Amino acid sequence: MKWIMVGIIVGATVLADLLQGFEMKRHSVASSDLRPSRWVRTAQGLLRRGPLAMAVFLMAISFFAFMKLLSLADLSFAVPVTAASVALETLLARLVLREHVTALRWAGALSVACGVALLAM
Repeated sequence: MKWIMVGIIVGATVLADLLQGFEMKRHSVASSDLRPSRWVRTAQGLLRRGPLAMAVFLMAISFFAFMKLLSLADLSFAVPVTAASVALETLLARLVLREHVTALRWAGALSVACGVALLAM
């Protein structure tokens, strides 16, 4: 059951981050929109964007799955193993969002993936 929760967390987090990245590249938020006096209007505008609203929903799924995982496994397992999303997001950022990923970032993602593999043993 704990590995199912890990899969849900990683999958939901990766999809949410990809949707956020896609939407923010498509429609950026101006720094003037981040002033406290404009927060409500900015938040309403952001939530009207389908991909961004879906990202918020997926992050909620990830959060509640993480809470469930903590009831099934130790924190020292749960936090590092869900970092698998970092490696997967790096790969998908390159393939889906066409981002430039440096060799140093690939090395970091590979290091995280190796750490997750060690935890799985």
